[in-house]
Amino acid sequence: MSSGVPVLNTSDSLLPSGVPIQIVSGGPDTYWNPVKESYLKMITAAEETIYLQTPYFIPDESVTDALRIAALSGLDVRIMFPNRPDHPFVYWATYSYIGQLLDSGVRAYTYDNGFLHAKTIVVDEIAASVGSANWDVRSFRLNFETNAIMYDETIARSLKDAFIKDLDVCSEVTAERYTNRSVKIKFKESISRLFSAML
Repeated sequence: MSSGVPVLNTSDSLLPSGVPIQIVSGGPDTYWNPVKESYLKMITAAEETIYLQTPYFIPDESVTDALRIAALSGLDVRIMFPNRPDHPFVYWATYSYIGQLLDSGVRAYTYDNGFLHAKTIVVDEIAASVGSANWDVRSFRLNFETNAIMYDETIARSLKDAFIKDLDVCSEVTAERYTNRSVKIKFKESISRLFSAML
């Protein structure tokens, strides 16, 4: 994770003046996993809500455990991912990992209005991260990624409102819906899950 917290203060910026921003970058040349660690920090610091959007959700065990613990602790944890896959194996692996979290109280939604490319997390209307990193192992370890974490209530609230608005074009993946998925879908999940570390 980057040690400094640069402050954006430019008149032509789309952001309000003086918003504290932390730039977090990582890649295969980095010993640690700063992108994943920044996500974990935001999850563990949350006290009320965790809303995240991602095209790909293939987390490692530490991220899965953090989200599960947050939900079991009573936090409102919601994940939104696209209903239209651009990579079928990634989509079915994502569906598998989502299903693994439903019994802990995590709520999940498929975005049904095209492909969802947003990669965001909003915590408690206090902080938000927007950037290039997906919630998958490739973004955590293999790809060069950069996120901007903004510590501003107005921005966080705006992104949370956008998430809630997107729910209007989503379908919830309930535990019942997931349990009743077809044998064909279960097979696709199982095969995709086997290759998830390489997706």
